[in-house]
Amino acid sequence: MLDYVTWLRHATPYINAHRDCTFVVMLPGEGLAHANFANIVHDLVLLHSLGVRLVLVHGSRPQIEARLAARGITAQFHRDLRVTDGPTLECVIDAVGQLRIAIEARLSMDLAASPMQGARLRVASGNYVTARPIGVVDGIDYHHTGEVRRVDRKGIGRQLDERSIVLLSSLGYSPTGEIFNLACEDVATRAAIDLGADKLLLFGAERGLLDVSGTLVREVRPQQVPAHLLRLGGNYQAELLDAAAQACRGGVRRSHMVSYQDNGALLTELFTRDGGGTLVTQEQFESLREASIEDVGGLIELIQPLEEQGILVRRSREVLEREVEQFSVVERDGLIIACAALYQIADSTCGELACLAVNPEYRHGRRGDQLLERIEARARAQGLQTLFVLTTRTAHWFHERGFVPSSVDRLPAARASLYNYQRNSKIFEKAL
Repeated sequence: MLDYVTWLRHATPYINAHRDCTFVVMLPGEGLAHANFANIVHDLVLLHSLGVRLVLVHGSRPQIEARLAARGITAQFHRDLRVTDGPTLECVIDAVGQLRIAIEARLSMDLAASPMQGARLRVASGNYVTARPIGVVDGIDYHHTGEVRRVDRKGIGRQLDERSIVLLSSLGYSPTGEIFNLACEDVATRAAIDLGADKLLLFGAERGLLDVSGTLVREVRPQQVPAHLLRLGGNYQAELLDAAAQACRGGVRRSHMVSYQDNGALLTELFTRDGGGTLVTQEQFESLREASIEDVGGLIELIQPLEEQGILVRRSREVLEREVEQFSVVERDGLIIACAALYQIADSTCGELACLAVNPEYRHGRRGDQLLERIEARARAQGLQTLFVLTTRTAHWFHERGFVPSSVDRLPAARASLYNYQRNSKIFEKAL
């Protein structure tokens, strides 16, 4: 029970932040066929109940393949795009139509004692996507394979304003009444851009982007994407990553890659600080910067537990407000997770490194080292020649980083007069 209460409290800032935001969610046909699809629907219903404006884009590739095989039709591809001739288009329409009805039925459930109870969702689908033909490439006629021309932003917006979930498929329509088969990733990306969505959420088989060792890459900048695409080649993970980067370049603040196989992946990504997938964003998810008055509340929350343990000297809110400009902080998605302060000692060329603290959940990412480097750089910029630190618990940490044992006698007079003999802090110094 305590874990649940703690999680809910930590999720509250995200619940408030996501309310009235527009999320475009792309779920491929493989995800619709997976056993975890029912859980994904429940998570989407939860998002809707929390005030998120949802646009759901679904794919249909495996379902199309099954219908082609049943009719004895050989699938044709060129440059990784399906060639959609007349018989193939019939299979596409059949697959997309059945999937749309199945999704609408799933979102219409109202079973007692289930996450769907009392949801009363309205699902809107229609001709919201205008498409154009790809035409002939390398002498190959793509027939009814197309690309997105525009998305009906106003029409979708009206449905979202009325609290409907908008459902988009991989079919688009031309002004002349033709039907085109589209890539669901293309539909989702263009919808997110044209709607000015706050997030694009892309489901894939993997947890997100994996590096060469199979480790999850938690955050990527759009400018870093080309190197990853070169490494990945033309696999589906690359398609999702490219779609996420395109959305960010088009103005979508954040794109996320999560797994349709992992129960709760969507909620973990959206309501925990570290997420569970890969975030693609133009913004800096974690930054090292100088503190401002707005950070005082976060600083108190970070250092108060350490003060209660006697590791840090107690500082009142008034003191922190007065001295906040002495602090450097590491901010991660709105949370102050580490801090350190630099105090110039009067009538000397010495400074004191104080209040170095790192959130216990983030003590294995070299953030302490980063803060130390920042403080040393600030000290040099101020013309200081020696940096002192007083500590009761972390003597070895400072010793490993070039600090040498010192004494009260070595402290400048202005600081020596304030030394607390009851705390009996060990003193270290480092020449800059």
